[in-house]
Amino acid sequence: MGTVVHRIRKVDTVRVAVVCASQYGATLGIAERIGAELGLAGLDARVYDAAQPPHAEDVAGFDAFVVGSAVYMGHWLKDATTFVRRYQPTLLEHRVWLFSSGPLGSATTDADGTDVRESTVPAEIADFANTVRPVGHRVFFGAIDPDALSLGHRVIRKFPGAAEKIPAGDFRNWPEIEAWAREIARALLTPA
Repeated sequence: MGTVVHRIRKVDTVRVAVVCASQYGATLGIAERIGAELGLAGLDARVYDAAQPPHAEDVAGFDAFVVGSAVYMGHWLKDATTFVRRYQPTLLEHRVWLFSSGPLGSATTDADGTDVRESTVPAEIADFANTVRPVGHRVFFGAIDPDALSLGHRVIRKFPGAAEKIPAGDFRNWPEIEAWAREIARALLTPA
């Protein structure tokens, strides 16, 4: 009777950096949930605050990146934008996904019937589409706790009509965020 030989193929763990800029913690919560889902899928996911990103030599050791930011006044926060621009050559050589957190409320369309997510895509995304060529970009609804706001943001919410445009509450859709993270994991675990 012949001997059966099984070859064991070593599979390196895919390392993913999830980097985000978060003003009050809601976007960080999204990044942590993405990182957790990637980990559940078997990836080595590390979550970083864009204000304290991994060192350059560490960045070079990742296989993929998920980068996100809270959106204020139509723009990503400076720390996230700085991360993408600083590491643009490295990001360009890897698969990158971007996400933005910002719209508040439960309405998915505005009074004119425009998709709220499409109308809140930050200005930087068009530039990043050319400079780092992300696999995709997703806009997620955010969260706001009026008690956690800075004095300046609390004052802004007191302007007439502002509280309706900036409603308090947690509008993050966790099943949607988790599903997106699983899509990323499938893409990274599927042989090219």
